[in-house]
Order: sequence, then C-alpha cells, then structure tokens
Amino acid sequence: MIRWGHRRLILGLICSLFVVASAIGAPAEVPSGTISLSATSVAAGVGAQWGDGTLRLKNGKTYRFSIEGLEVGGIGVSELHAQGKVYNLHKVSDLDGIYIVGGANVAVGSGPGIQTMRNEHGVVINLSSEQKGVKLTLGGQGVRIALK
Repeated sequence: MIRWGHRRLILGLICSLFVVASAIGAPAEVPSGTISLSATSVAAGVGAQWGDGTLRLKNGKTYRFSIEGLEVGGIGVSELHAQGKVYNLHKVSDLDGIYIVGGANVAVGSGPGIQTMRNEHGVVINLSSEQKGVKLTLGGQGVRIALK
C-alpha cells in the first residue's frame, strides 16, 4: 500500500510532467518574428553582458534594440552571436523588458548553445548561439532588452 507522502510525490511529479510538456509544446506556434544579436560577457563570480540586436517582424519591419544583463556564478570572457525566433509578441513595445534565462552553460573556444528566455509580457525568445572565448556559467541570468 502506498503511503500519503508517496502519493503526493507521485501526483506532484505527474503534474510537473504536464507543465513541462505544455511549455515544450508552446514554441510550436507561429513565431512573431526573428531576432539576431551580438553581445560581450565578462564575469568573475558576478558578471555583465552588453550588446545590440535586430528584431525582424513577419511583415518585414525591423527594429534595433540594446541588450544588457547580469549573471551570477560566471567566470571568464566570451563573445556571443545569436539568432532565434520570437513568440507571443503582440505589439513591438512588448519586446522591452527583463528576460529570465536559466540553466548551466559552458563555452570553451567556440561552441553552440540553445537558450529560451521569457519576459514579464509573456514574450518568449528561443536563441541558437555561437560563443567564442572561455566561460563557465552555473547560475541563472537576467537580460534586459530595450528598443532603440
């Protein structure tokens, strides 16, 4: 017989799987546009990133933005060039905001990376990146994007 504590744990795991499955399925919708950016990152425990990018909407209009961020647990220096897709962008001003990025990342020399980040307006950006340099990041990251 399964005890109540085990039942709660199993029920919690099942609920978590449904949440993860729905989050993974979300990007299957049509993207609002594409994004490309270049940034430099320097860290020694707590670090900073800064750079510029371009948003291209489905209608062909382009918008420039700046990017700056803070990371915790990083060591090293790297340059990042990324491109990706933007989802849930109902108006251009929704791109502005603070995006939360999670997970661990390692770049030695040059190497690919994939990250998903979301802001307070529900905008989701899926990035495919190429990093150059030597850098290890263990903590979460926060990135601010501001339209120019």
